[in-house]
Amino acid sequence: MEILHDLVLPNGAVRFRFAGHSDRGAVRRVNEDSFLAAIPLFVVADGMGGHAFGDRASQAAIAAFADAFAQAEHIAPHDVLDTIARANEAVLAVSEQSSAPEALSGTTLAGLAFVEAGPHGNYHWMAFNVGDSRIYSWDGRSIAQLSVDHSAVQELVDQGIITRLEADHHPDRNIVTRALGADLQVDADVWLLPARERQTFVLCSDGLTKELSDEEIARIIVFHISEGTREPDGGLAITLAERLVNAAVAAGGKDNVTVIVVESELLGAAAADRDDSDDTVDRGMPGFLEETRPRG
Repeated sequence: MEILHDLVLPNGAVRFRFAGHSDRGAVRRVNEDSFLAAIPLFVVADGMGGHAFGDRASQAAIAAFADAFAQAEHIAPHDVLDTIARANEAVLAVSEQSSAPEALSGTTLAGLAFVEAGPHGNYHWMAFNVGDSRIYSWDGRSIAQLSVDHSAVQELVDQGIITRLEADHHPDRNIVTRALGADLQVDADVWLLPARERQTFVLCSDGLTKELSDEEIARIIVFHISEGTREPDGGLAITLAERLVNAAVAAGGKDNVTVIVVESELLGAAAADRDDSDDTVDRGMPGFLEETRPRG
């Protein structure tokens, strides 16, 4: 189901349209993915396959965010950073609950939060990721991966040993190099994107990208927009999140698949006040985030 929600800002408002969908796929017996889609936060967590309690790990991470922001509409970057740390502690606790000393649990994390960063009314999208769940942006013409995978094959790509195309079929493509629950301290990539007049983001677990290339994802988005199928009440007959998940399952569905699609639109003075320059980050953000960028 697609949700429409307006959030009042000091200088106008922002309208969110979003939906999330998850499927265990065509092969797995358990869905180890979990997600949260609620203003002002959107998060996907993919429990690490083959580890004990992978589903519990992703659920614990998402619960940490749901508990922290259950009643919040306006949040700051440090709130998100604190919650990432708490989510890591929650996943570590899942491992400690196992009677098997060697049992481990872990989860990836990819999220977006609409935050007030810096001076009054300085709103940004705060993106964060740990592992190989991804964040994409859609500009109406093309799709771009914002996050950079924390994975063994990504490191090989970074070193120029293999190409991106080779990485998609490499035998080590399932090995992540960072995850919640792997260490006492979590090392998340975090960066800020200025809120623009209209923006669209896609968050997903790797069950989507194992089955569909970026080009195929883009084609589905274009088809979905062109079809414009809506019910009499104005709601979508099928959401883009559902369409993407269904396509991944139909393509093989070898893993759990989860997708959140978020659209935002600044309204009133909030839109008029925005500077549409190409700067990645506005001035006036908290000092501890001034140099944040995804790798690559």
